[in-house]
Amino acid sequence: MGISLVPEATNLLFNTEQAARYLRVSASFLAKSRVSGKPSIPFTRIGVAVRYRKSDLDAFIEDNMKTTTSEPKAA
Repeated sequence: MGISLVPEATNLLFNTEQAARYLRVSASFLAKSRVSGKPSIPFTRIGVAVRYRKSDLDAFIEDNMKTTTSEPKAA
């Protein structure tokens, strides 16, 4: 089996601005999250570049789904 140069949709890497647009939050929200760890959104560094996997962003969305506004915040 050969190596595909086209990444699978779940393995796409987003930079901070792209991830922010995908989550509909500001880039500064993600920067603060990286420093504080709250909320915990997985990321990686490639050299000095920060990258987010689409699959991790999707998991973050799923893990934080609520049915009412009175539910406690995720840990």
